[in-house]
Amino acid sequence: MQSTRNKAMKKPAYPGPLVGKIFRKIAPRIGAKVVMETEWNIAGQIIYKSGKKRYFRYSSLDLNTLGAAEISKDKDYANFFMKRMGYPTVPGKTFFAPKWAEALESPRSLDAAYAYAQEVGFPVIVKPNSGSQGKGVALCHTRRDFYSAMRRIFKLDRVALVQTPVKGRDYRIVVLDDKVISAYERIPLNVIGDGHSTIAELLEKKQRRFSTSSRDTRLRMEDPRIKAKLAREKLTLQSVPVKGQRVYLLDNANLSAGGDAVDVTNTMHPGFRQFAIKSAEDMGLRLCGVDLMIEGDITKSPEKYWVLEINSAPGLDHYVKTGKAQQKIVEDMYLEVLKHMER
Repeated sequence: MQSTRNKAMKKPAYPGPLVGKIFRKIAPRIGAKVVMETEWNIAGQIIYKSGKKRYFRYSSLDLNTLGAAEISKDKDYANFFMKRMGYPTVPGKTFFAPKWAEALESPRSLDAAYAYAQEVGFPVIVKPNSGSQGKGVALCHTRRDFYSAMRRIFKLDRVALVQTPVKGRDYRIVVLDDKVISAYERIPLNVIGDGHSTIAELLEKKQRRFSTSSRDTRLRMEDPRIKAKLAREKLTLQSVPVKGQRVYLLDNANLSAGGDAVDVTNTMHPGFRQFAIKSAEDMGLRLCGVDLMIEGDITKSPEKYWVLEINSAPGLDHYVKTGKAQQKIVEDMYLEVLKHMER
């Protein structure tokens, strides 16, 4: 009975990951077929013409070794090794949820985290150490912001990162073995004023566009990060932006949170291409997403930039639904992934 309950809790709120659907669509192009587990529809088996079999679960694929994948999931460990190898990482420290800090007899408590934030100076970025898709990430300007955001994080993770924010443009570069197969700029959730609609109404229109295009992003107007972001700009959800005015509603640029994507695969500077390939290799990953904050433009020679994260399972569920061009990019990318998985 206990096993049944645990399994039920894991049932996805949607009919399986998009990667499974894409694999089933494109596998016949190379003579392969995909078998999905039918009850939960989140795990799949790929059967190649050669008879080889490979597996995937959600966006985790049979490419990266277990150790490298596990390190990349832990932002603090990944930062440690990347910094040691000379990569430009974001300064920060980890702190523990109250019960976890007590169990470890560690001084890195919630109050210690606030003391550190004061020491480095507000604003600071806080995020779950092992989270994904921007969940729990917040830019904190005040003590109240900080404690509220950290308590939300500790509902998701026992470990939180407190970091000094870095400014620039946010990019994800997807690397497969020794090749960049996709790169795009990520722009935070925003709306553009029409001169008569409130921000809430503009958000509702954006949600309807997402639904029409089958993009499964759900915008949460009750998100406290949106309220805080608007308050800093002296705005509310009932404010009416002037025509053409762009209003940013979140600080993190994750597509899963409603951000937009602009493809730069063919326009990025070769220096960034080489950087992404080398960092993936150094972290022991065959497939990964390298997230960069660049002070300037990715089409220019690398000068000032930081590695935000390195992701061993760079799912593109939200990116693929931002347009028809993006759909083709993702399908072509996953076709390459299928070929490489057989090796």
